Amino acid sequence: MRTSQQESHLNRAKASLRQALSWYSHLRKSGGGYAIRHASRSRFSQDLPGLVKPEIDILNAALNKLDSNVVRIATFGLVSRGKSAVLNALMGEKILQTGPLHGVTQYPRSVRWTPSEKGKIQVELIDTPGLDEIEGQIRAQMAQDVARQADLILFVVAGDITRTEYQALCELRRAQKPLILVFNKIDLYPETDREAIYNNLRQLAVTQGDEVVSPDEIVMVAAEPAPLEVRVEWADDNVTYELETPAPQITELQQAILRILNREGRSLLALNALVQAREATATIAHKTVELRQQEAEDLIWQFTKYKALAVALNPIAFLDVLGGVVADLALIRSLARVYGLPMTGYEATKLLRTISLSSGGLLLTELGSGMFLGLGKSTAAIASSENPGNLTAYFGAAIAQGSIAGYGSYIVGHAAQVYLERGCTWGQLGTSTVIEEILAEVDRDTILYRLRQELSQHLN
Repeated sequence: MRTSQQESHLNRAKASLRQALSWYSHLRKSGGGYAIRHASRSRFSQDLPGLVKPEIDILNAALNKLDSNVVRIATFGLVSRGKSAVLNALMGEKILQTGPLHGVTQYPRSVRWTPSEKGKIQVELIDTPGLDEIEGQIRAQMAQDVARQADLILFVVAGDITRTEYQALCELRRAQKPLILVFNKIDLYPETDREAIYNNLRQLAVTQGDEVVSPDEIVMVAAEPAPLEVRVEWADDNVTYELETPAPQITELQQAILRILNREGRSLLALNALVQAREATATIAHKTVELRQQEAEDLIWQFTKYKALAVALNPIAFLDVLGGVVADLALIRSLARVYGLPMTGYEATKLLRTISLSSGGLLLTELGSGMFLGLGKSTAAIASSENPGNLTAYFGAAIAQGSIAGYGSYIVGHAAQVYLERGCTWGQLGTSTVIEEILAEVDRDTILYRLRQELSQHLN
């Protein structure tokens, strides 16, 4: 992808996160507007800020990461596959501890790496403990947390993939992140065996229906080659044998990483931040809904009753229908305040139009019926001045029109809840909207293009 296109993706992601923080800062400060004006419900405004603080922190961290423009690459694999050695080889110096014992790395550790001499790309490399070590549940949670923060994942193997490795690989694949399969310790295999294992890995990628890894993202390295015995001939004709450690074979992996970072690095950053923000806002919405569900239900029923009564009592055709639309807009904005989301009249109108179009014609039918009954009600009201018997027709039409209007308001209220409970993932700068826009623009030769279908499935 072009540099300008990647910059556009990054800027749109920043704008989306700033909008999310703006919305939820409003929620945190005011307790949601509507609830704070009701003393009997003041616990909502008191409890919610503390409940959503972890998610607000995630949004802040995601935005700060975009501002710092640092790509995070995390390594995963089973014990003794050489994860730390791979990172040391990439950096060109032994910073992370390695050794013959199982489980040298006991907790995630990150180091900075500048992969090119120009220094335009900054990378944070994250080393993790083996996925098959003791305290499996803790390790699994740790792996999920690190994978969620990573922009690119390196999965290190040292031969044919075992069942445990394949399961771990599938789990990591669910993080919806680009992944490179690193075949390490190739120096321990004869050329024939090495090629056979490599072909098996490529075959695994091709034959699996869900394609846990693309064949193009499989590389072979020898991060910490075993010492070789070399013959040394001296000037006095003496011959000795010494152990010599060959240089790491890491070029293929370095080139693969640089190719990805140059081609789509900023877009990776943007998408990862947006995915994190989408998950955070979904969690905020879930917590808000749990805390304010009864308040929202009471509000919907209140508007339903008032709208039904107002429409039924209004004798002037068209004005009763117009008043019903205004009531629905007021309901949407009031619900937005309950959920702590500021909403303008323009946004409420757009949402009402969306609800009307997606209701399968139900609300449009309500509008048509309201018009018809309103005209009948107005005609009956005029005729009742000459014939009091027409009052029966007037009240019949009023009750029918009011009932339909009230039901329509109830439908609008619950449909609006569905949209509002998604928080700021919808709308012009919503996280889901921006993710869709970026995925629609990625080139076919990128990792993001291969992830497009999987990421799109989680948007709705």
